Amino acid sequence: MPAPLKPPALKPGDRFRVASFSSPADKAALDRGMGEIARLGFEVKSAEATVGRQGFFAGAHDVRGEELQSALADNDVQGVLASRGGYGSSYLLDRLDPKNFRGPKVFLGYSDVTAVQAFLWQKLGWVTFYGPMVAAGFDKGTACYDEDSLRKAISNTTGGWRLSLRGEPMAEGKAEGVLLGGCMTIIETTIGTPWELDTTDAILLLEDRGMKPFQVDRSLLHLRQAGKLAKVRGIIFGEFPECDAPAGSEDVRSVVRRVIADLKVPVVWGAAVGHTPRPMLTVPLGVRARLESHEGGSKTDLFILEPAVV
Repeated sequence: MPAPLKPPALKPGDRFRVASFSSPADKAALDRGMGEIARLGFEVKSAEATVGRQGFFAGAHDVRGEELQSALADNDVQGVLASRGGYGSSYLLDRLDPKNFRGPKVFLGYSDVTAVQAFLWQKLGWVTFYGPMVAAGFDKGTACYDEDSLRKAISNTTGGWRLSLRGEPMAEGKAEGVLLGGCMTIIETTIGTPWELDTTDAILLLEDRGMKPFQVDRSLLHLRQAGKLAKVRGIIFGEFPECDAPAGSEDVRSVVRRVIADLKVPVVWGAAVGHTPRPMLTVPLGVRARLESHEGGSKTDLFILEPAVV
């Protein structure tokens, strides 16, 4: 794995730049989200360029690619926020030129943003943050995201912290490793690319939404057959909302349990990460962590063992 490069910690008054590099964002939701970011004490660089549409993309590939490249190279901001996820960021990765990036910044998002996070980790070793986006999280306030975990992830420089995953133990145990992952189908699409996610010795986060149970089965089996689960230290699964089973079918939880049954690593099911109807946790990717999954007491805890920022 690459040596982690941690971004500078954010402090009140620091500035985010909003970028749309996946699907279009609703203007009203963007405005609400930027208001929430201001409440948290941060400034937001003008997001006018984020309002666009070309099919199910927030603009043409070259336009979105230039916006992402510009945001990552912008000396005038300390963080980059995705406006929303959806689909489209993978189109941009072979257009990015990391030579122009001005060192690691706080890079925050989830869902389709996973593709860029995997790229930044595999190519540059950047620690990034899996958490709320402007029009998909911040726009609904703290009913949709967990403020405490966000602040600790992007501002704490004094040590580690504990995250209660609010899930259930699927396989008991304790394990330490580098925390990596994100949206499961996006991680699957990195296989065979120059930014294929190396999951060796990782605590692997896998979450998604809107899939039929057999589709979850197919993606998870592909990850296993591609060797992505062979050397992991532990796995955290999200809640997989909108993945209800048809009558007579296995549900998603049963599918997951069957596919990973013999891995002999601690596994948590139903963590409040990414696509979740509960306030989503912000999780740093690329730092060392300890996963504890056990019955009784604090059932499913993730201990972040080092600050994610400097």
